[in-house]
Amino acid sequence: MKLIVGLGNPGAKYAGNRHNIGFMAVDRIAADHGFPPWRARFQGVVSEGRLGTERVILLKPQTFMNLSGQSVGEAMRYLKLEPADVIVLHDELDLAPGKCRQKTGGGHAGHNGLRSIHQHIGADYRRVRMGIGHPGQKELVSPYVLSDFAKADADWLDEVLRSVSDDAEALAS
Repeated sequence: MKLIVGLGNPGAKYAGNRHNIGFMAVDRIAADHGFPPWRARFQGVVSEGRLGTERVILLKPQTFMNLSGQSVGEAMRYLKLEPADVIVLHDELDLAPGKCRQKTGGGHAGHNGLRSIHQHIGADYRRVRMGIGHPGQKELVSPYVLSDFAKADADWLDEVLRSVSDDAEALAS
C-alpha cells in the first residue's frame, strides 16, 4: 500500500493558490483513475483506490500547510506504513514553472509543509516536486505562494497535473 499526499491549504479561499498544487495533483489523480469521493479521516480527506496493482490512499491534510505532518503521521501510523511508502506531492520554488522532479529523502528547503512532515515521520519519504518558480526576492515568497495561479499559467499547470496523473501508476509501483 502507498500513501500519496497532496500538500495545500484547506478551503475555497486557497483552492487556486500556487501552494495548493499538491491538492490539485491528487484531485486530478482521483478523477482520472476513478477513485471514490473524498471522506474525512486522519485530520484530512482521503480517497482509496488502485493504481495498477498497488492499493493507494490519497490524502489531502486539512490541518493547513504548516501542520501537514500531523495528518501524514497519523495516517502512516494507523496504516502501519514506513516512510518509504509515503509519496508527497508539493510546490517547489526552486524549479521553473512546469518542471517536475522526484526524489527520496533530503532537506525541506524552508518548505513549512515538508518541515512538519520531517518532524512527524522523518525525511526518508518520496517527493514529487512541482515547479512554481520563484518571485525573485525572499520577502515576496509568502505572498507569491499564497496567490492564485495566473490565467497565463493554465496551459503549463494543466500539463503538469496531467503528467503527474498519467504517471501515477508508475509512481505508486
